[in-house]
This record gives sequence, C-alpha cells and structure tokens, in this order.
Amino acid sequence: MDRMIYPMKLRAPLKDYIWGGTRLKTEYGRKTSLAKVAESWELACHKEDQSVIENGADAGLTLEAYIAREGAHAALGSHGSRYPYFPLLIKLIDAHNDLSVQVHPDDSYAFEHEGEYGKMEMWYILDAEPGAEIIYGFKEEISREECRRRIEENTLLDVVRRVKVKAGDAIVIPAGTLHAIGRGIFLAEIQQNSDTTYRVYDYARCGADGRLRDLHIDKALDVLSFAPPAYDVNRGEKFSIFAEHEMTVVARTEFFTVYHFALKGRCHLQAGRTSFQSIVALGGPMELSWSGGEEILEKGDSYFIPASFGDYTMRGEGAFLLTEI
Repeated sequence: MDRMIYPMKLRAPLKDYIWGGTRLKTEYGRKTSLAKVAESWELACHKEDQSVIENGADAGLTLEAYIAREGAHAALGSHGSRYPYFPLLIKLIDAHNDLSVQVHPDDSYAFEHEGEYGKMEMWYILDAEPGAEIIYGFKEEISREECRRRIEENTLLDVVRRVKVKAGDAIVIPAGTLHAIGRGIFLAEIQQNSDTTYRVYDYARCGADGRLRDLHIDKALDVLSFAPPAYDVNRGEKFSIFAEHEMTVVARTEFFTVYHFALKGRCHLQAGRTSFQSIVALGGPMELSWSGGEEILEKGDSYFIPASFGDYTMRGEGAFLLTEI
C-alpha cells in the first residue's frame, strides 16, 4: 500500500532568550505562557527540540519520528538524505534587544568539538525599525592577536562592520563570519541544523541565574575569519513575469535554496524527488490545495512538504518563504 503523504502543519518549539520580544505572540499567533518569545523554531529536528505534526493522520508525531518511520530518502529526497541527519533548522527571530556578537564553526570543527553540524545561515529581514543594523564581519582584516586583545580590552566593537537593514534584505553568513542581529529587527533565519554558537561579546549581560553569560573566546578565535565578509547584503533575484505572483530567489547556497513568494492569486508548485520543502507563511490567509485536499495557511503557519509529494497550488493574497535542499 502506498504511504500517505500530505502537507504537514508543524508546531514550533519556542525560546524565551533574554533579548526577545512579544511579536511572535501578538503578530504570529504563538500561544504560550512565556512572557517573551525570542525564537520560534519553524522547522526543527534537533537534539534540543522538535517540530510536532499538528494535522492529518500523523498528528502528534514529531517530524523526526515521521522521517525515521518513512526513511530519509523517501521523506527528504535524494538531496536531503545525503546528510547524516536532518539538514535544516528554520527560525523566526524577534530581536527586541541586541543579540550577542558571535560566530559559528564549520562542519569539520563542529563535529570534532560539538558533535553536530557547523552553521552556515542566512537571514531574511521581515521587518526592521528605522536605523536598525546588524554586525556583519570586520571593517578591515585584522590579526588573531589583535582580535583577542580587543575582546579582552572591550574594544571589539570599534572594528566590526555595521550595516543598516530593511525589510526584504537578505544576508548570507558563512561559518566563521562574525555577526550579530541588532535590536528592532524581526527576521527569518534559515541555517544548517546546528545550535552551536560561540559568543565573543555580550554587552556584560547576565542570564536568568544572575551571572554574566559565558563567552567562548578560544573556540571563537579558532574558527573566526578575520577579514571582511565575502558576501554583501542583497535583495535577491526577483522574477515578476508571473501574472499572479512574484518570486524572489533570496539565497542559493551549497546547503539550501530559499525563495520568497508574494502571492496575488495563485501559483503552482511541485515537491519532487530531490528535496522536501518547507513553507513559512508570512501573511494570509492562503489556501494550499492538492489532489487529496486543502489546508488554510494563516500568518505564522509552517508546513513540511515531503519529497515526491508532487504538484500543489497556493491561492490567495499573502507571502511565504519556501526552502529546499
């Protein structure tokens, strides 16, 4: 008997880090007793937390359990199943205050020291207060010794590159790139499936235990690129040739491709044998329909489309991000 596959609505784990705000509750429908929500993990098969399927025959299963039952090749496709475990982690992030200045290792360092993937990530800015900015690499190349000295002397921020951002900006952040999200920014983060972060500067903030949060200076210096970043902030490659939607290729990396769709009618999509797809609704309502049924997507809903699902249609007025391997 053929396996039943369908678009799976996911319930996201929520994180209440100290720099978070309330927009994920007030604007994106996250129901929680947490006072603030910094991150919503829209697609998560990680050792720290899991997406849970909310609809259909597999409601109540974690996404990881579903993939284990079906097999990685069937659920994730030929590209997605190349990896030793689930390849993506997708988040919505509400930076009410500045995040720490940090860096992520590459795969080889991370597997050796942390037992998980390294982290290339990209940010898609959904909203930003006027003047909001990110830290993105160094202004000019510096030495490892100077970087350590500046961390110790509290002058690191004098040599970082600050970039003002606005809605629609896309930033690719390879492993080894110094970075930080500034206050007043709301964004989607698409990344390798890793939560390994090395802090190098944290504004002398204390955690919930009242103690200064840890820095990870030695590991950070091991993995940092001390040069300006190789990528620029960009607006993606926009295709406006379709009558009822506009598609923007937000980012193409060796690990994932991200598209933004602005829908004003309908668009036909397909999940083939090479990759599953993740859909994060940024507005709505929108209707996702296929030969076996339909789902209504509201702002903030996330869906997992298994590999080889085939053709489906999105209808309505709204926007969504689509990510595949």
